[in-house]
Amino acid sequence: MWPDGKRCGFVMSFDFDAEEVWIGEDPANADRPGVLSQGTYGAKVAVPALLRLLDQLGLRASFYVPGRVAERYPERVRDIVAAGHEVGHHGYTHTSPMKLTPEAEEAELVRGRQVLQDLGAEVVGYRSPSWEFSAATLPLLLTYGFQYSTNMMDDIVPYRHPGGLVELPVHWVLDDAPHFWFDGASWNKTIRSPGEVRELWQGELEGIREMGGLVMLTAHPQIIGRPGRIGMLDEFLGWVLAQDDVWVGTGREVAGLVP
Repeated sequence: MWPDGKRCGFVMSFDFDAEEVWIGEDPANADRPGVLSQGTYGAKVAVPALLRLLDQLGLRASFYVPGRVAERYPERVRDIVAAGHEVGHHGYTHTSPMKLTPEAEEAELVRGRQVLQDLGAEVVGYRSPSWEFSAATLPLLLTYGFQYSTNMMDDIVPYRHPGGLVELPVHWVLDDAPHFWFDGASWNKTIRSPGEVRELWQGELEGIREMGGLVMLTAHPQIIGRPGRIGMLDEFLGWVLAQDDVWVGTGREVAGLVP
């Protein structure tokens, strides 16, 4: 399915969660500025640094943004759009659809998309908070005309759901959070080194390339944008772009290739 005889596809995607990921996990975190400051770093420092990096590499990425993050940081979303990157839907709040009634899920879908559209984004892709679907999610995405979802782990090749919605598969191994996220509650989770994570990502890309699939790399600005990691991302993306058999595009562009 890849253009120009390429063997696999690659998308660089970011979940720009800022403070919302902590509030979504526990609403009481809204009153804990120390906890929220971890997400503030993503908007304050990491997104500008990542946009500079992407510009230097000449790479367009897909940013999935909760509506409340866009309300809190509209200038960041405008910067992302102005730089030519895709902006996709990531909920209004960062709340799993499994915790919402169908009516509340619909309200989040509509409100979150409107906020992003008001900032100049053309929103056609949906990434759920927590990569979760409720029984209402797929029908809602079809009703509101979304072109694709990027949430499922049941394949490595993009496919269509019943009704025609395209799915761009993901996986935890290609996400920065399982490797780098510190568990402040238990202190039991070890933070991995950038070199170890790059080795994992490169190995997964090489395996997916052999199978002709899609590498949907998922990163979070507040995580991958730390000073000791952004250099690794630079090196890894430079390696990806140097592969002459890897097609690189945005989520929207991949969705447009699926028969």
